[in-house]
Amino acid sequence: MKKYIYIILFILIPNLNLWAQENSGKIIIEYADFIDKNQEEIPGAVVFSGNVRVLHNGVKISCNKAYHFTEENYVKAFGNVQLVQGDTIFLNSRYAEYNGNEEVAYATGNVTLNSPQSNLVTDTIFFNRKIQQAFYNSNGTITNKDNILKSKSGRYYLNEKKYSFKTAVTVTNPRSTIKTNHLDYYDNSGHAYVFGPSTITSKNDYIYTENGFYDTTNDIGKLKKNSYIVYNSRKIEGDDIYYDRKKNFSRAENNVKITDTINDLIATGHYAEVYRNTLTKNDSMFITKKALVVTLVEKDSMYMHGKKIMVTGPPEDRIIRAFNNVRFFKTDMSGKCDSLHSNNKTALTKLIGKPVIWSTNGQMTGDVMHLIGNNSTEKLDSLKVLNNAFLIQKDTLSVDGYNQIKGQNLYGKFRDNKLYEVDITKNCESIYYIYTKENEFVGIDKKVCSAFNLKFENEEITQFKALNNVKSETLPDDELPPNARKLRGFIWRGEEQIKSKDDIFPAEELAIDANVQKETTKKNAEENVPMDILKETIDFDKNNPKKKE
Repeated sequence: MKKYIYIILFILIPNLNLWAQENSGKIIIEYADFIDKNQEEIPGAVVFSGNVRVLHNGVKISCNKAYHFTEENYVKAFGNVQLVQGDTIFLNSRYAEYNGNEEVAYATGNVTLNSPQSNLVTDTIFFNRKIQQAFYNSNGTITNKDNILKSKSGRYYLNEKKYSFKTAVTVTNPRSTIKTNHLDYYDNSGHAYVFGPSTITSKNDYIYTENGFYDTTNDIGKLKKNSYIVYNSRKIEGDDIYYDRKKNFSRAENNVKITDTINDLIATGHYAEVYRNTLTKNDSMFITKKALVVTLVEKDSMYMHGKKIMVTGPPEDRIIRAFNNVRFFKTDMSGKCDSLHSNNKTALTKLIGKPVIWSTNGQMTGDVMHLIGNNSTEKLDSLKVLNNAFLIQKDTLSVDGYNQIKGQNLYGKFRDNKLYEVDITKNCESIYYIYTKENEFVGIDKKVCSAFNLKFENEEITQFKALNNVKSETLPDDELPPNARKLRGFIWRGEEQIKSKDDIFPAEELAIDANVQKETTKKNAEENVPMDILKETIDFDKNNPKKKE
């Protein structure tokens, strides 16, 4: 016989408030087509069938058939089961159980869990209403906007709108794929927090981190531990990395290293910005705070430091600019200047502002210096020193003697990256210490002429010619006073010479590095825990209110 349960409550129960208080916490069968109180089928249970509707403390359950264990305050539901909690959760399955005392639901068989932002499909799920958490361990697929998450197990925190995974999980969308064993994913914002070895892969780049954040909607990452980004031939490493994939922009802080295999270049420092143009390949890099660029020159490394270093342009037209107290070192050469400009396409490097170049025991200065390379051989081709060219070589056999050559301009030629010939022009002068083959002192030679031609072998002058309008005299040691043994403009900067790559950094840059390493040591000593949730995640709903319908 067809039954209607709890119809017209005001008629059946005169005091509705008193009835509600007495039945608070009890499962209520709101409606069913049929009721069978005969407990022979299921001892201790009332059997309801046909469009069954169950109520309990804000949750509604509908199904085809239900067993209501009144004493235990427990329901078993069969067929087209749906559990609804307000407008936050819609849980569908073939079968479910619900404990009214514990407020715990169990659902199995083609389970779907729908929230306003996402949909979970799995085989079995547990839902604890008291703590507002649902979890599964039977393989699940979650669809959220254009993200698809797959994992063996997971937990959903309703109040935080967060899925949490502690086993292997994959997040896939048309732009990228996240793989990790520890993920917190917020389905309202699409914000993902990874912990432990994790990767984020896209068509154009690859990200690795062991503690980080990734906004799957806006493709923005914040990486905190053992992190790096790889794209094309470039790798970016740093303690803290910010990445905006849509803008092709990266920012790295502390212990930064950028490796460019195409250009044989490594850049290090404690702050860097990298911009990538995927269409024109016109990339750019800015690095500072103990900045260093290392390039490979004929199987030897050239180390260059500047307070700020910029690298711009595609590989075939790469430009390097360095500013403020620029220093460089190579095994057979070192130097300093105020700023440096190097163009890969023209193979021209300009040293600007008090430039100086040292060889083993020689020094070269001038107002401006140009080093010209050969792109075919990838070796140095020639050298120009423009205005006030001055060569100084310490005389190794005297106490404080210096061989000196000066002129307006200097032009040098290289063979196998070794200087082998130099021409100095206009208003030329020289002072040169003369010795016999037995190294016996002969005298000091002074010359004035229009030009000099020098030949070198193993960085030593082997031939020295004065050309045009030559005036020359060789004086004994006692006839040339000390103040006459140095040409006008003589400045020996040997105490500044950079003798190793470790000498390339000034004191203020080393102080910056010391502070960073101290901070790094402190950070490494701290407990390894997932990063704090960002304010943009916490305030997402407040900052992105839903539009009123």
